[in-house]
Amino acid sequence: MTQTEDAAKFVEGSTMRHVITMTATASVGLMAIFIVDFANLFYISLLGKAALAAAIGYAGTVLFFNTALCIGITIAAAALVSRALGAGDRERARRMGASALVFMVLFSGLMVAIQLPLLDPILGLLGATGETRSVALGFLYIVVPSLPLLGLGMCLSGLLRAVGDAKRAMYVTLWGGLASAVLDPILIFGLDLEVTGAAIATVLSRTALVAAGWYGAIRIHNLVARPRPGDVAEDMRPLLGIAVPAVLTNVATPVGNAYMTAALADFGDEVIAAWAVIGRLIPIAFGTIFALSGAIGPIMGQNFGARRFDRVRQTLVDALIFTSIYTLGVWTGLYLLQDAIVDLFSASGRMADLVRFFCTVVAVTWLFNGALFVANAAFNNLGFATYSTVFNWGRAVLGTIPFVLAGAHYGGAEGALLGQGLGGVVFGTAAMIVCFRVVADLKIKPDLARPEAVGQSALSAFSSGKSANLG
Repeated sequence: MTQTEDAAKFVEGSTMRHVITMTATASVGLMAIFIVDFANLFYISLLGKAALAAAIGYAGTVLFFNTALCIGITIAAAALVSRALGAGDRERARRMGASALVFMVLFSGLMVAIQLPLLDPILGLLGATGETRSVALGFLYIVVPSLPLLGLGMCLSGLLRAVGDAKRAMYVTLWGGLASAVLDPILIFGLDLEVTGAAIATVLSRTALVAAGWYGAIRIHNLVARPRPGDVAEDMRPLLGIAVPAVLTNVATPVGNAYMTAALADFGDEVIAAWAVIGRLIPIAFGTIFALSGAIGPIMGQNFGARRFDRVRQTLVDALIFTSIYTLGVWTGLYLLQDAIVDLFSASGRMADLVRFFCTVVAVTWLFNGALFVANAAFNNLGFATYSTVFNWGRAVLGTIPFVLAGAHYGGAEGALLGQGLGGVVFGTAAMIVCFRVVADLKIKPDLARPEAVGQSALSAFSSGKSANLG
């Protein structure tokens, strides 16, 4: 296979076209994974047991946390590789790609070792009991050990996005999704393995994820050098500089969702089953927004490396326009299709009420979650990763706990859902205001934007006079 020498393709041409192209292709691959999760729950719901659907909901909260860990490291890998390519240093990009993969395996393996003995008490804290808790635990015991496979696949896809190969980055997750789509019905129904079959299908799909990513990043683009212990040790500092705040940023969301799950558990299994449906519906409906936050990172990273700060700001504006149009369109679609969604999952009673309430009222607040995602992508790729950590944890704690408590008190489960959405409005707006100030300051004071400063703590930089003036 011929290896390609990759140029920084995002420093020229329409930024909106780059945003749309990268987001569209990333959406297809990411949607494949989300659809698989959606299908898992759909297949399980056909078994007619609310406890099984609730078990998938509890397990999904734990898996969401693990996925967030991998996303944080992937953000660091894509940011550093895209910057090196933007600066014309391809060998450094290859070396950083290798170090990122090694770091991903070591970190995710450590997380598996820590989590396995704690899964049962974690489910207890989330409110799972009886058969629901037992089924969720069995599912997690199978899926959690495959976390390094998920991490490798995601990181390899991130490297492909960093080089601008949106199509092959899409193929990585698409192949993983297709593998699971084929295996799910066979294992769940054909072999009568039920939830265990869904877990096995998940593990096998992650193997396909790695195979597709390895082929694209290494065989096609030669983006990964042979790792050397000395290089890996030296590269840990810039990787950790972005990965630590990025991981903390991404962990905030599942922590907030875990609190939400525990709060809804007081309302019974029907409400938790509805929450499980909503948890699968959100990625499918708003998967493009998830993809957007990852897709614009390489665009910003390459232009940052090339010191094209005008294009960095335009990318931010284009991403917000895209988010607004998309979210309003999806909200309209969810409102019109809410009855079909309820019927699809054979929902009734409180389960159906909560799903309808989300489609009618809460879904529109995702416009502000999208704004927060865009701001996070900008912070992570412009050397202010700590800001994304602050805003995401603010959203997960101050933007969740008091809002959900008040909502649950005055409006029950529906009030809790609305409270979570309103918290997103507050923090999404604040993050975007600060983000535009950061980008404006970089344009006025280009000396602040040294590529080697990527990952520097924004708070420590501020104290030394080298951060953006946000006052």
